[in-house]
Amino acid sequence: MNETHMIKEIFAIPCVGAIIEQVIGNEKYILVQTRQKEDGNETNGMIEIPAGKIREYENIFSALRREIWEETGLKITKIQGEDLSAYTQIGNVSTFSFQPFCITQNLSGAYSIILNTFLCEAEGKLIESTNETEDVHWVKAVELRQLLDKNPEKIFFMHINALKKYFDM
Repeated sequence: MNETHMIKEIFAIPCVGAIIEQVIGNEKYILVQTRQKEDGNETNGMIEIPAGKIREYENIFSALRREIWEETGLKITKIQGEDLSAYTQIGNVSTFSFQPFCITQNLSGAYSIILNTFLCEAEGKLIESTNETEDVHWVKAVELRQLLDKNPEKIFFMHINALKKYFDM
């Protein structure tokens, strides 16, 4: 049997994440949490923004709202760009186009994912931890920027480019 027929294809997993901001006084805050996944290995303990996997045929905005709720207890009130989405229905096939704030793909290491990050606003009462995260809290944007600049290795690698783009706006 030809050797190439024995190789199992493995595909990148689509994911969604949110840079959630709020302004208190004149100060901008970003929601972060400490990564604590069952299979997180060396990534556990890193600072991350809320994110997770998109289920099969799940609308990306529904996935974003679900993941944010599951990880933080917050309800998303605004997703930048959601109003620019386009739906098409032809027969029994539905398609959906959207424009994330930033798309990040890891090209080596860990596990292969493609992360669609959105800018969001949310409301509600924060939960302190879940089975995947700990220490869900608001951090001053200026402090997160300093961490990103001085110690990027402390931030989950899939969020670094989106956060850099956010702070460069």
